[in-house]
Amino acid sequence: MVHWDHVRVIVCLLYKVARRLLSVSSVLLRGEAAKGAELLVLRHENAVLRRQLAGPGSATSQPTGSGSPPCPR
Repeated sequence: MVHWDHVRVIVCLLYKVARRLLSVSSVLLRGEAAKGAELLVLRHENAVLRRQLAGPGSATSQPTGSGSPPCPR
């Protein structure tokens, strides 16, 4: 008798392997323009995450336009 847990684990592993193979092949077959666009998106996401980590009230998250630090409250 086959336990369903073992079947589920095997199916899950096969799914992950197939997904990884497809993602690797798509990266290898992509053109230079698509790679450049992906880099721009990743850089933007990185900048957004850095601003979120800085938190509210920090000089990097609230630009004042004049280059001076924000006024004390």
